[in-house]
Amino acid sequence: MAAKLGSALRLFVSAAALLLLLSGCDMIQQQLGLEDPNEKAARTDAEGRAVGGGCRQSGRAIEDCYTIYSWLPKSPIYEGWRDMDAYMRENKIETIEPQLPPAPAPGTRRKIPPPKSSAANATSGK
Repeated sequence: MAAKLGSALRLFVSAAALLLLLSGCDMIQQQLGLEDPNEKAARTDAEGRAVGGGCRQSGRAIEDCYTIYSWLPKSPIYEGWRDMDAYMRENKIETIEPQLPPAPAPGTRRKIPPPKSSAANATSGK
C-alpha cells in the first residue's frame, strides 16, 4: 500500500514539475497558439501604426488603408497615418508612389484554377 502511494506521489510530483516547466516556455506557448492578450494588443497596435504611416507616405487615402488592411484595428492605422502626415508636412516630404500592389489579407489566397485535363482536350477536338 505504501509502495503504491509512493509511486502515485512520485508520478504526481513529476507531472506537476513537467507542467510547471512547460507552462513557462514561450516557444511551446506560441506553437500551441497561446498568446498573452496584452502582448498581442501591443503588437497589433505597433503593426497598425506602421501600416498607417506607410499608407500616408505612399499617398494612399486612410479609407483605402482601412480596406486593404481590414484585419488590423482602425485606431492605430489612423494614429500612424496622422503622425506620418504631420511629419511629412513639417519636413516638406513628398509622397512616394507605391511600386507594388498591396499585400493580400491573411487567409485570402487566390485560388489557382486546375489545369485542363487531356481528356477534356481530346473531346473538344483539339
